[in-house]
Amino acid sequence: MEWEVVIGLEIHAQLATKSKIFSGSSTAFGADANTQASLVDLGLPGVLPVFNEEALAMAVKFGTAIDAEIGKVSVFDRKNYFYPDSPKGYQTTQLHHPIVGMGHIDIDLEDGTSRRINVTRAHLEEDAGKSLHEDFSGMSGIDLNRAGTPLIEIVSEPEIRNAKEAVAYFKKMHSIVTYLGICDGNLSQGSMRCDCNVSLRPKGQEEFGTRTEIKNVNSFRFVEQAINVEIERQRDILEDGGSITQETRLFDANKMETRSMRSKEVANDYRYFPCPDLLPVVIDDDYIEAIRKTLPELPDQKKQRLMDEQGLSEYDAGVLTASRELAAYFEDVAVKCSDYKLAANWVMGELSAALNKNEVEIADSPISADNLGSMIARIKDDTISGKGAKSVFQALWEQGKGDQKGDNVDALIESLGLKQVSDSGAIEGIVDDVLANNDGQVQNYINAEPEKRGKMIGFFVGQVMKASKGSANPGMVNKVLKEKLDAKC
Repeated sequence: MEWEVVIGLEIHAQLATKSKIFSGSSTAFGADANTQASLVDLGLPGVLPVFNEEALAMAVKFGTAIDAEIGKVSVFDRKNYFYPDSPKGYQTTQLHHPIVGMGHIDIDLEDGTSRRINVTRAHLEEDAGKSLHEDFSGMSGIDLNRAGTPLIEIVSEPEIRNAKEAVAYFKKMHSIVTYLGICDGNLSQGSMRCDCNVSLRPKGQEEFGTRTEIKNVNSFRFVEQAINVEIERQRDILEDGGSITQETRLFDANKMETRSMRSKEVANDYRYFPCPDLLPVVIDDDYIEAIRKTLPELPDQKKQRLMDEQGLSEYDAGVLTASRELAAYFEDVAVKCSDYKLAANWVMGELSAALNKNEVEIADSPISADNLGSMIARIKDDTISGKGAKSVFQALWEQGKGDQKGDNVDALIESLGLKQVSDSGAIEGIVDDVLANNDGQVQNYINAEPEKRGKMIGFFVGQVMKASKGSANPGMVNKVLKEKLDAKC
């Protein structure tokens, strides 16, 4: 039987507020366990939550960025469950009246096409604490520093049809929230993580199959792997005549398998009811429009501008704007060297290769945008050759962040002896010597058919570059050689 895959993602993005959603406790990452959990976070008797307005503003900003409906009246609910990392016995979230309603984003696919994926909702909620297992023999420890950290949970429509589309969707959301500055997007620290809902149905069937939820996947690579593993698991069960159990599963990247965590609860199991300690949040059109005016240039807008104004290809512009940090670095390089296309070639080529090889993020690049831009400018003004630039690039990489100023590039070029000779008189002198010492080759050039002379000139170029120890400007060498040799014909 031919199966159709149905995928929906629930993305949890930690909002970049300094304090928690209902208390003044810090949200800073890395503090000692249980040093950032207040009485409110612990839900002790008699304490009352106070809503963090900055979290509201960030959620509205996200909603306007994805062209979503904004809830002018949103309500907080209690989702009741009992886990060790939830000391209150419930989570404060939003169910029936979320702050962000239906919206959409467009994702770019590997075949060059794009797809629109609709967003069902994005609601505000508080994060839970964290259970720790590694350092406790036969027991678990609980760190409540994260309890009460503000999140938006972004829920897609079940419109994703394969793992690569899911990754493209996750990456696009990551790009949007980081461009907006509402989330740092740090996957390894849990600032952004994803629950993957996966089901299969016979091709052509409208009714959805039974879904499973893969919980807390925290990398793009793992999202693709987890979904593909789960698709294969479900397909094998269904084709053997079995049925899928609705449940929550965990992905084990080492064993490349998903395993059951618990049966999947439905809304009734959580006994939702409006939070009695928090009033409905009411905003108006003026509030929404004021936030809309603060939107930065978003990835799709930046991509289009680079294509329209700077002539970059759709592919290059897409790659360079996918990450806020990469886009900012690239534009700094391009402005410094006044050449967007040449900057794109170096950032996507030599720099990206070095970053990938050394597993370094763009934010930690040993070569500053100022230095790379200055180096490219020296290629443009013929101070160094393309070959020489690779040596300068390598030296800058090895030098690291010790000297990030662009004027360091000129000193480096001098110290490496890579400055090209572009003085026409000096080059003419070397060319004259080479021609005088290679009379036979000159005669062959003179006797050759005009259409064959272009290939023959390479010999003379090589001799001139050798004589100049690689310092002569190749473009000028070619020009002078052609003029002098053609004058002999």
